[in-house]
Amino acid sequence: MKLIYKSTFIVAFAANIITGGVYAQNNNEEVIVNSPFSFEASYTGDLVRNFKGGIKTGTAYLGLANLKAGFDTEKARWWKGGQLFVNVGNTHGGEPSATLVGDFQGISNIEAGDLTFMYELWYKQSIGKLDFTVGLQDLNANFAVSENGALFTNSSFGIHSSIADNIPSPIFPLTALGVTFQYKISDTFNWQVAIFDGTPDDFENNPYNINWKLSKDQGYLAVSEFQINKSLIKGRNASYKLGGYYHQHNDEIDREQKNGGLYFVGDQQLTSNLSLFGQMGYSPKKHNNHNHYYSLGMNFKELFNNRPEDQFGVAVNYAQIDGNDIGSETAIEMTYHYQLCENIYLRPDIQYIINPAGTDSKLENALVGFLRFGVNF
Repeated sequence: MKLIYKSTFIVAFAANIITGGVYAQNNNEEVIVNSPFSFEASYTGDLVRNFKGGIKTGTAYLGLANLKAGFDTEKARWWKGGQLFVNVGNTHGGEPSATLVGDFQGISNIEAGDLTFMYELWYKQSIGKLDFTVGLQDLNANFAVSENGALFTNSSFGIHSSIADNIPSPIFPLTALGVTFQYKISDTFNWQVAIFDGTPDDFENNPYNINWKLSKDQGYLAVSEFQINKSLIKGRNASYKLGGYYHQHNDEIDREQKNGGLYFVGDQQLTSNLSLFGQMGYSPKKHNNHNHYYSLGMNFKELFNNRPEDQFGVAVNYAQIDGNDIGSETAIEMTYHYQLCENIYLRPDIQYIINPAGTDSKLENALVGFLRFGVNF
């Protein structure tokens, strides 16, 4: 143990000298203060059971592992406002939407099959009120994000299905190269805009998402979002976001294809314990069978005095789908986030899928149960 401890001390001390960190001693324990490096590991697992309806009843397990590393140029005493970030992911296990439920929107936001991939690799520079980020990015990390929607497991409460389905979106698990600019106009108003590779190479041709290509035929995706951080209720927190996107690329026979849409996200705190959120998405019917998306949900925090980190939520979303024989899909979700300890949570979840619309067959309504757990280091 002493040998391991001393070796760790020497490595940390050397790394600290190289990067310009500050070294301190406290209670006979050596610690690094203000290290420019940061590391994080996380694991999310879903045990899923389709109790009735859908394609068939059955059980599946799926998981997502992430390894993240960051580097802060200011803490390294290089220059102010610089951040480098790397996030590597691995998904594994079953695919319950594809094999059990047959839904369109995706009952689990970590379902992706068996993949190991570069998820994020970007550099961010802050200059006054302006931030710009360049590299491999997830569109949904900054755009069309609902703070309260993040509690839920159904994919559409994260990124609108009208965006994810209608254009080749740079979202989990297949992200894309892009440039993002964020400008803080005031404490109340923010504006952000991004341009992404219009046609990210799929995992069949780019299995680890490390072989990126940019060309005229692949086109581009441009996104703009205006944010208002002002509550309709005095003394409460709120965020309202209005965004639009435009996608252009050339198809396989070199014909120019254009598409786009609008979206809205609102988070409003009503009381110290209760918040509402809503989402809306619109895509022109001329180019998209899935042309409208809506959701509404509520989150309850601190239901019990001795459990301040727990949350309970109920939400419903609706994906309007025209031009097929299946029709539109509605998902109702109820979930409870139980913070077991600082680094571990449990999240039992129930979803009722009305008219699962992800296959070519008419399916019975599905009742799905989850037990999600998460571990962070």
